[in-house]
Amino acid sequence: MPIVVRIDVELARRKMSVGEFAERVGLTPANVAVLKNGRAKAVRFSTLEAMCRVLGCQPGDLLEYVADEEES
Repeated sequence: MPIVVRIDVELARRKMSVGEFAERVGLTPANVAVLKNGRAKAVRFSTLEAMCRVLGCQPGDLLEYVADEEES
């Protein structure tokens, strides 16, 4: 998948657990895992805004485009 979610990197930088992050954002830990593992098909802007607010970061810190090998 060309879009990589970097929540784990931002959580590690802040030494924040998935449980704490999920609670502060208003998601279940299972839904955070879906995002972290790249299984999500979409992210609401309101959820992205909440994640950025909690982590004090920009959307580009959480999402990265990585070209598939076929596209290279």
